Amino acid sequence: MKVEELVLRLERVTVRYPGSSHPATCDCSLEVAHGERVALLGANGSGKTSLLMAIVGLAPFAGSIRVNAIDVVKKNLSAVRDTIGFLFSTPEDQILFPKVVNDVAFGLMRKGVSAGKADEQAREMLDQLEASALAELAPHHLSHGQRLRVALAGTLICKPPLLLLDEPSTSLDTRGKKQLVRILASLPSAVLMATHDIEFAQRVCTRFVILDEGRVQMVGTSWDVIPEHFRW
Repeated sequence: MKVEELVLRLERVTVRYPGSSHPATCDCSLEVAHGERVALLGANGSGKTSLLMAIVGLAPFAGSIRVNAIDVVKKNLSAVRDTIGFLFSTPEDQILFPKVVNDVAFGLMRKGVSAGKADEQAREMLDQLEASALAELAPHHLSHGQRLRVALAGTLICKPPLLLLDEPSTSLDTRGKKQLVRILASLPSAVLMATHDIEFAQRVCTRFVILDEGRVQMVGTSWDVIPEHFRW
């Protein structure tokens, strides 16, 4: 793909955490085009989350990562993160405000949207996720599934060019998964999603990247073409 078509490019990315004798990922290369939906698949410990963390500068890596033509280096991290929506696998890690609606609105307010307009759009996003009843609640009153919906609302509200989703369907029932599929389909954002939920990935994504022991082993456009020994 041409550089201008890409929202994300990883070239030979190796993630190694301090004190670890083995890298979490090794020489991983990957490209994601604007608007493309890509699933990162692999067993636990295969490096999926480490790659996502490296993209936003939260994991130490060697190699090259560019997001929206911006190099992921220390001096650029603020600009990089402004173009990314990141859903952590543990939503509790990203809900910071004492009231749900304020937490969801925060990303808009950081971009200069007025408090009133941000509040209105936050409530609309919660309503899309059928979570409007949570708007006035404190996060510690929420179940895990409710916290996931709130974190999703905060991730999606700014409609960033790139969404990084770490196990986004966890704790969602069938109806919740269908809603999330519809919402993701309505957004112009590219998606790079780490998941074990193959059915969900097939409904959202058009390309599948198989990670095994930290390496990209295969890339395909259909789960049906993935060899049995890479399935779990």
